[in-house]
Amino acid sequence: MLTGGGARAAYQVGVLQAIAALLREAGWRSQHNPFDIICGTSAGAINATALACRADDFGASVQALVNVWEHFEVEQVYRADSLGIIRTGARWLSLLSFGWMLRQWHANPPNALLDNTPLISLLHRMLDLPRLDAALSGGSLHALAVTASSYTAGQHLTFYQSAADIEPWSRTQRIALRAQIGVDHLLASASIPFIFPATPLNCFGHREYFGDGSMRQLAPISPAIHLGADKVLVIGSGRLTEPARAIVEFATYPSLAQIAGHAMSSIFLDSLAVDIERLNRINLTLSMLPDAMKNKTPLRPIETLIIAPSERLDAIASRHVGSLPRPIRTLLGGIGATETRGAALASYLLFQSSYTRELIGLGLRDTFSQRENVLAFFAPELPVAVQACQSDFVSH
Repeated sequence: MLTGGGARAAYQVGVLQAIAALLREAGWRSQHNPFDIICGTSAGAINATALACRADDFGASVQALVNVWEHFEVEQVYRADSLGIIRTGARWLSLLSFGWMLRQWHANPPNALLDNTPLISLLHRMLDLPRLDAALSGGSLHALAVTASSYTAGQHLTFYQSAADIEPWSRTQRIALRAQIGVDHLLASASIPFIFPATPLNCFGHREYFGDGSMRQLAPISPAIHLGADKVLVIGSGRLTEPARAIVEFATYPSLAQIAGHAMSSIFLDSLAVDIERLNRINLTLSMLPDAMKNKTPLRPIETLIIAPSERLDAIASRHVGSLPRPIRTLLGGIGATETRGAALASYLLFQSSYTRELIGLGLRDTFSQRENVLAFFAPELPVAVQACQSDFVSH
């Protein structure tokens, strides 16, 4: 399960690269896909779909992701030229400030801070969607799921594609819909609110406008479980437990970027931490029940391995803000995102290779530091001779 987080999703690529290396060292065939079910949200949905499209060759799939993320430039995701910024970001900020004066924009207001049309071309280059159908029909993959949030209906939707006939599920404020996943679903899932425009999708016989799948995502791990998973690897895009920041005696009023970064953390990080706590409580409760009572509940224990950044990604982003093109730096500087205290917002938009490579490196280090946990998580699938060398199973 790959979470959202814009440019922070580079961390996921480092984790996957390390997992591929560890499994290869343990005797795993590099072509074999270790994940029957792949779920993703926002930028994680893009990585998830890229993995799923090449599920018949896991090693090559991970390397293809590494090649993209190691050579990123913001121009591959959104327009960063002066004209593009004037047409979107500058107009959008002006409308917020002086919209009551600018009558000519009432009929055709700017939809978002940035124009993400370049992302469409990138997705078509990254993805081989016909190959996804072959992976599902050939047994290399059981299911793919991506999530998005409907501005129109106010609900959170999981779009899933599977070889087996899996019944859609429905819960409070979140529903599932079987679909042929395409580029539009990924654009919708990765449409960070206010930053990128909403994406229209046809569902249930009508058109709805969708934004980032991390919004209103009350149970991020739930789609994997509904699709049949009994063990889940979760790769986060931020530290799940942040130590409290030092409080200065006279704090200054937060900048717009600082407030936006705080809101982004709420959207992308908080629900995952809560869902993990909930899952651990359910597992603990089930472990205390006698078998007779376990058989009467639809709940089942879910084994999890959580890998999340060991460092603050906004602190890393603050060191790379200067690599952004000047028009973007000017735009973000106007709301305080180029300052250290506003770097959390920049951390989601820094699709620059200097930043993404550092996150990939962090993902590698964090995963190698959990070597025993990773190998234990995959132990039942590893060759018998390799299993005998592993320590007792550890659930993290």
